[in-house]
Amino acid sequence: MSAAQQALGELGERIAERWLRGKGWRVVQRRFRSGHRDIDLVVEQEGMIAFVEVKARQGDRFGDPVAAVNWRKQKELGRSARVWIARHGRREEAYRFDVVGVLVDGNKVRVRHVEGAFMLDLSA
Repeated sequence: MSAAQQALGELGERIAERWLRGKGWRVVQRRFRSGHRDIDLVVEQEGMIAFVEVKARQGDRFGDPVAAVNWRKQKELGRSARVWIARHGRREEAYRFDVVGVLVDGNKVRVRHVEGAFMLDLSA
């Protein structure tokens, strides 16, 4: 990953975090790492924990950033989420996977939050 791609990813995560906070979510953890995999944001609101994958793009020539979370990435997120739950989870919490797409086009920023973007069995 180039330095420019990494900088865009970090900007996207900061934008997504600010956006989620504005919607009442509390950030529990940033960049949870499990081996070589990570979860960009773990957020909480009213007993719901959301594992959030953030995808940032500059312009729309590569398509919708949300669509970049394919089955392979979903599987990796599931593995990391199971590790997070084993370490930090509480019985009363519910869990889901969200995707936040951040499109940066010049001075214009668009955020798309897909709640419950995909389902995985977290008991495995």
